[in-house]
Amino acid sequence: MSKFQKQLKASSKSKLKDFPTHIDNISPEEAKKELKQVRKSIANIQEVMYAHNKYSVLICLQGMDTAGKDSLIREVFKDFNARGVVVQSYKTPSFRELQHDYLWRHYIALPERGKFTVFNRTHYENVLVTRVHPEYILQENIPKITEVKDIPKDFWRNRYQQINNFEHHIQQNGTIILKFYLHLSKGEQKSRLLRRLDKEDHNWKFSPGDLKERKRWEEYMSYYEEAIQHTSKPDAPWYVIPADNKEICRYLVAQIILEELKKRKDIKYPDLPKDIEKHIACYRKELENEK
Repeated sequence: MSKFQKQLKASSKSKLKDFPTHIDNISPEEAKKELKQVRKSIANIQEVMYAHNKYSVLICLQGMDTAGKDSLIREVFKDFNARGVVVQSYKTPSFRELQHDYLWRHYIALPERGKFTVFNRTHYENVLVTRVHPEYILQENIPKITEVKDIPKDFWRNRYQQINNFEHHIQQNGTIILKFYLHLSKGEQKSRLLRRLDKEDHNWKFSPGDLKERKRWEEYMSYYEEAIQHTSKPDAPWYVIPADNKEICRYLVAQIILEELKKRKDIKYPDLPKDIEKHIACYRKELENEK
């Protein structure tokens, strides 16, 4: 495990205040340069994974508004073959999605063997946004819950266990799960929101709701911390990534992905079937003599 992985990997006792939102032991320029090589290496491994056809990779990205999820996806997966990665963004559940349990829409979007799927926002919205806004739970039409006061005290702890079970199940069946919380400071979010307002090509992203949610920053931090503590497991770890600098953030995520993939020593091109290998010379000769 690299120093970055060890430093940024969360546990059941982790406190968000103990993780940096910015690190100085690598410069943005160095990070940008290193990312170019790292993302090529990840893309190369995915090509082998596709042929190997045993593993899939689920990348989960969470973070406050302006944390840089969209640009991270664009930069980290830039060198991928288009068939090798799918990005799934989650917004308010649709009517159809609400006719199922809260994990259904995530389950049907899981990556195929040999491919990556990136969840831009994830199933963790169901234990984060719904904690700040418990009235959202009422839309799920859960038996015996018709008002917020009906939500039982153990409701959230049960959801953490359901999520752990979900992730453990898909991990046992070949999905490599890596979860990244982009740890942005409140001051940096303010700067980014102001820039968003000032730039014509960015201000379309702004919503007054961003400011309302910002006022509840401490609540979000508390619930993020609780969710990470309950769901960072050996088979589905959380990494708390400094996100005040986007170049460094992207590099750290890419480097951790690469290091995790390198641990799977069995990922390799499949052996050529013996009946084909035996006749390779014949096939070559047939092609060379083609008129």
